Amino acid sequence: MFKFLKSAGQKYIDMQKRNFDAIKDVFDGDDEQANEQALKAEVIAKEARDMGLGGDYRAVVEGETVKLEGKVPDQETLEKIVLTSGNVEGVAEVDVSGVEVEKAGEASVFHTVQKGDTLSAIARTYLGNAMKYPDIFEANKPMLKDPDLIYPGQVLRIPGGKAPTA
Repeated sequence: MFKFLKSAGQKYIDMQKRNFDAIKDVFDGDDEQANEQALKAEVIAKEARDMGLGGDYRAVVEGETVKLEGKVPDQETLEKIVLTSGNVEGVAEVDVSGVEVEKAGEASVFHTVQKGDTLSAIARTYLGNAMKYPDIFEANKPMLKDPDLIYPGQVLRIPGGKAPTA
């Protein structure tokens, strides 16, 4: 289970507007809450697919939790799908217990961006060298478009990172 700051992230309503034509058929009956959760799940899954993240998976939204189900090619893809799903306003957790990873790999360390963080500072903390910030930027593409555009509450993956000691 991956935790996210539910008050931070991409604005779901913006994602919904951008993807509306492709998802307008997910409504089923008169259950407004079920329709909203189905719509949110489809928008979240479509966002990951639009970023070119492969695999055969789907998202199910239950309240503030996104449950991922299906199969993905590797650990990196799974982690990027988790970030795409979790860095959405209103999402507090992403559950991957229903996902099969075809090619296992070493799990990345995750960092929740704090006010004042920079990729350089994060690289210094987790990778031991501030000049390795491009490694973190590359590891978070296509979610990150610019190394200077990170925000508090955003969760980043840091492959090969070591958790800081207290």
